[in-house]
Amino acid sequence: MTILAKDPTAAAILAAIPCYAVPPHGRSPALEALQDARTSHGLAVGKDGVMLILRRPWLVLDLPVTPPIAGYLPYGDMGMPRAALRCGLVPREHFEAIVDHFHGALPHEAAAFILWNEATGRFVTNFPEIEEATPARLVYRPPIIEPGWHLICDIHSHGRGAAYFSATDNADDMHATKLSLVLGRLGHPDGPVMAMRLCAAGLFIPLPCSPFEGDRHVI
Repeated sequence: MTILAKDPTAAAILAAIPCYAVPPHGRSPALEALQDARTSHGLAVGKDGVMLILRRPWLVLDLPVTPPIAGYLPYGDMGMPRAALRCGLVPREHFEAIVDHFHGALPHEAAAFILWNEATGRFVTNFPEIEEATPARLVYRPPIIEPGWHLICDIHSHGRGAAYFSATDNADDMHATKLSLVLGRLGHPDGPVMAMRLCAAGLFIPLPCSPFEGDRHVI
């Protein structure tokens, strides 16, 4: 067995986020184990680039993260990208309750979380304890996640302002795996509007459509 690092901390990091070459033919048990896992995080290196493989109980993500490698590699193709919610779409009533809550908080910003239980398939909406709220600033305590529950959506409002991700949002989302949403133009005749992205492995991936049933809020 090849030892990739003698330092125990470095070895643990490499084991937690492994990197595997794609074989030119046949199967790769290591890659299949990464892809089939309930929770995993790793990289596949193919002749056409590097793919992030990320699994959570609620998420499947295979995402190319580099362009094709210029040098020759005797490897296979990294495969097709895919993204899917294992948990399914969030029932529409959760979105409607959150919008009502955000309207009730005007002119201030507000926040909400959507949690999912992997044993029961149940979604719940959590409105966190707010420490400070103004039309331009929001300080709150995220929920404590109990075993078996997963944070799916982190949602906050910009009140009557535009929907966008601020530098503070970027810093908060950098090390999380979740759907991040910002609602803006609350109270406007043509509102609300919503900015949406998937946060995964330090990447911010725009979402083509809403994670809520009904799919009326397309970017």
